[in-house]
Amino acid sequence: MAHGNLTRTRGGAATGGGLRGLKETAGRYALLPLRVFLGVTFVYAGFDKLTGGTTTLEASGPGSLGELMHSVRDSSAIPALVDLALKSPVGFGYAIAIGEIAVGLGILVGLFGRLAATGGALISLSLWLTVSWATTPYYYGNDLAYLMAWLPLVLAGTPLLSADAWLASRRRLRTS
Repeated sequence: MAHGNLTRTRGGAATGGGLRGLKETAGRYALLPLRVFLGVTFVYAGFDKLTGGTTTLEASGPGSLGELMHSVRDSSAIPALVDLALKSPVGFGYAIAIGEIAVGLGILVGLFGRLAATGGALISLSLWLTVSWATTPYYYGNDLAYLMAWLPLVLAGTPLLSADAWLASRRRLRTS
């Protein structure tokens, strides 16, 4: 009687254990640290805005969102985007904060993962084109890096340890 380690892959085929099985497992779970980082960061950023952490949600005054938008307007890639936000800086600030919280929670829980990641990418894109566009050299600005970090999750979604995976398994059970 021979004994050996077998690892079942997603397709059901058995492969030898050891390094190959570990690599396959690591590959499947590779996006989890990114999900946790982006999710926690965006939830934190949203609550930070709502509680007056680094930028207050006011139209004017020191440290206000309105002051920040006025300061970046002429150096942004799309000044019209800043002008649109300047029509209601407080409303825009609340929309961004709530969007960040929704995106962060969505990616952490893995509910509508691709949609949440797309929302995160759009928030990061808008911040890159406005707030951090003039950062020189470009790699000092963090919004472009966040945009690039969202893209693998836009492409892959949240297939593991997620509400999306749970819902997919429930659908498979119902149809079989």
